[in-house]
Amino acid sequence: MIVRNFNDPEVLATTYIAHRGAIARMVMTSHFLESMEFLAYAILPPGNTIEEHTDEVEEIYLVLKGRGIIKVGDEEREVKEWDAIWLPAGKPHALKNIGDEEMLIIVNAAYPR
Repeated sequence: MIVRNFNDPEVLATTYIAHRGAIARMVMTSHFLESMEFLAYAILPPGNTIEEHTDEVEEIYLVLKGRGIIKVGDEEREVKEWDAIWLPAGKPHALKNIGDEEMLIIVNAAYPR
């Protein structure tokens, strides 16, 4: 069993800027996960954007706090707290915080079948 708290030192040590917009931290990674790439969280300040990018893994963003505009391929949609967004592997996507508070997003990534 592996238990990680979002504030554990080994999680905080992974802090990086994700796609020029969000402060991100890796909670669990493929270093020990068997079929998933990672579990992470991101903090997206008001007005910031996770720039459009494409990943080789399938992802789910879960918005815990805030609201934004998600773009997946050619589709755009407003998202809010408790919305889960599926991001297919190989599909470009971006997220902009359109609210007055930080967005908090959980990111889960897995290898395509």
